[in-house]
Amino acid sequence: MLEVDENEVLHMQLTKGVEQGICIIVLLATQQSSAPLASDEISRRLGVSPSYMKKITRKLVVQGIVVSVPGNNGGVSLAKAVSDITLLDIIEAMEGPIRMYPDTGLISLAFQKGKYAQRGQELLRSVFSQGDRLLIEYFSKVTAADLLKEGLGMSDLPTLNWNRETLSDVIDKEQDDFK
Repeated sequence: MLEVDENEVLHMQLTKGVEQGICIIVLLATQQSSAPLASDEISRRLGVSPSYMKKITRKLVVQGIVVSVPGNNGGVSLAKAVSDITLLDIIEAMEGPIRMYPDTGLISLAFQKGKYAQRGQELLRSVFSQGDRLLIEYFSKVTAADLLKEGLGMSDLPTLNWNRETLSDVIDKEQDDFK
């Protein structure tokens, strides 16, 4: 989506679904593998309704990033290693393929379908297509594991049961154990 701010600068903005998808991956990446994370717990932590949470997790399931585990002790778990999940995977799960330029054909309308309109339209398609490729290349190189390790300042990811504890509890306990 393109927005105009007070300085009249155009910028592309992803929806909040991308941020929520990233948060879900962070939670699941540190969740004990033996215990799926309850959807209601994710919903509570992110401050979104359970029905909205299901829509977001469904998008991640369809992309093969997470799996839904049915039953009383069910919830969601990662479908693959966190090191195999890229930002591109999450963005495309939430937004679809990256495509910055809307290409509605306005140039043809504005210039009455003349030769310059076609040339301009082809030029813009080419420029934005190249930009899309650069974004795709960049986001495909950044993994969720890379972000987590850098964000936490750790080479090994902690594991916990988000259904019962918080990341701070576990990290504080680990640091106390090393003292």
